[in-house]
Amino acid sequence: MNQHFEAPNWHPDGYLIMNSNGFIYTYDISQNSMEVLYTGSAVACNNDHGVSPDGKWLVVSSNDKENPSPKSYKSAIFILPMEGGAPRKVTDQVPSYWHGWSPDGNTLAYCAERNGNYDIYTIDVNGGEETRLTLTEGLDDGPEYSPDGKYIYFNSYRTGHMQLWRMKVDGSDPEQLTFDENSNWFPHVSPDNKWVAYIAYTSDQKQDHLFGKDVKLRLMNLETKEIKDLTPVFFGGQGTINVPSWSPDSKKIAFIGYQVE
Repeated sequence: MNQHFEAPNWHPDGYLIMNSNGFIYTYDISQNSMEVLYTGSAVACNNDHGVSPDGKWLVVSSNDKENPSPKSYKSAIFILPMEGGAPRKVTDQVPSYWHGWSPDGNTLAYCAERNGNYDIYTIDVNGGEETRLTLTEGLDDGPEYSPDGKYIYFNSYRTGHMQLWRMKVDGSDPEQLTFDENSNWFPHVSPDNKWVAYIAYTSDQKQDHLFGKDVKLRLMNLETKEIKDLTPVFFGGQGTINVPSWSPDSKKIAFIGYQVE
């Protein structure tokens, strides 16, 4: 299929969820078949989407054209049934980009731009007031809960170089996890809480997360903090592994590489 897909999630039932051209697709791995998932009015979805801990709900980030904000891009967070259905808006302020769902299913973590700076926020799944967790200058992005609910993992430019971090779920005690020359993005914690998989740009990309760059996937052992390469360098970047994509048994990672013809 000659189509640009992005950001696979791995559903507990063994199929993948991806986005393309504003729509959400399901991909049956065993049958090698793709179908559009009905998302109602949310038809401008970007690559920040994912599955609830119980597998019953899908969260999507989609351009909210009805929002009165003068901002050029107005991504908001919506929740809908996993089998498809009408979306319910969670965030009123834009832009907001989902990245994590708390293990108890009650809270969403996301990256949002407010007053010119991108930081990490949380909000109840039913909406309401958002809570800002990071206050540093520069981009904080990709917040994802650990399966035990103790940490939020994320990437940050607060040192002047994009590295991986984690903090407690209330935003306290930030801890830097990577210290190398790569630009490291989107830490994804395995369901067994033993590993973090992430994407590493092999050259310094500053605060950008661009498509069409040399990248590789890497794996951190959370007990020893040792890091190894999961893949050789390939053509990827934006859309490769934006959101949680571990298989339920913690043995595989779904990701996307690109081929330009």
